[in-house]
Amino acid sequence: MSEKLKKLAYNFLVLPVGNMLVLLQPEKARQLSENRITLVHKPKRDMSLSDRVMRSSLLHKLDKIQDYSAIAEQNRNFWVNSKATELFSDLEDTFKTDFIPHCTFIFDLLKKELSETSVEFNTLVEIGTGNGDVLNYLSAEFPNISRFVGIDLSPDQIELNKDRFSNNEKLEFVAADAFDWVKENGHGNTVFVTSRGVLEYFLQPRLQELFNMINGLGKTIFIAIEPNGADHDFDAHPETQLYGHEPSFSHNYPLLFKNAGFDIWHFSQKVWYKASDMQTFVGAKN
Repeated sequence: MSEKLKKLAYNFLVLPVGNMLVLLQPEKARQLSENRITLVHKPKRDMSLSDRVMRSSLLHKLDKIQDYSAIAEQNRNFWVNSKATELFSDLEDTFKTDFIPHCTFIFDLLKKELSETSVEFNTLVEIGTGNGDVLNYLSAEFPNISRFVGIDLSPDQIELNKDRFSNNEKLEFVAADAFDWVKENGHGNTVFVTSRGVLEYFLQPRLQELFNMINGLGKTIFIAIEPNGADHDFDAHPETQLYGHEPSFSHNYPLLFKNAGFDIWHFSQKVWYKASDMQTFVGAKN
């Protein structure tokens, strides 16, 4: 079906039916829309057809938020509480369906980068480790790195990760704000990683400050796998833009890394789930 036909079907079939279901099932609508982030991200496989149609209607009606500070605070409040663990559990399959087939190529490129440097990188830090699957995978892919630290805002999720990966002695899981952790514990000879939606929750000034701080630690490499709006042209609009229904922030990652003094050794983008979303891959080093 062409994009034009899909849009017509959405406007003239899905939305009217969704609006009717919202009126007929107000309690179900309330449950679905209890939190913007879960409303946006809950996997379709966990929803009935009627729930999915209702969700389309609810997403269409979401109020626009323009206050960047309010957005950042709202998103942080979600990721720090117990609701985050439910979403991480819901998204567990995406490690196999998205990360493995679509994202691992950049770590093959990282292996090449590491093989061509005399610097011994002994630590890998994943900012926003979520359910720990990516960090566990990387610990097997990079046997010469001895320490793997997963940082996440959610104390509940960190405790679950400690339990789940207790047999992997290379892994450490820490409940902390990444900015504070790097300021207190960061050091050189470290690879930093984010995977599929972490830096998008940082306000631009704080993200720039984080990159500046990491550059000041000594020799570091940063792999950022982050979403961007497909309509965000970095050349025409270098500043951060709002992205998605949550909303979060579509940052110009290459520019922010360069501003902090990093060199970009890899940049690419892929369509992510739908035409309005891009997955951006950046490899930076100092």
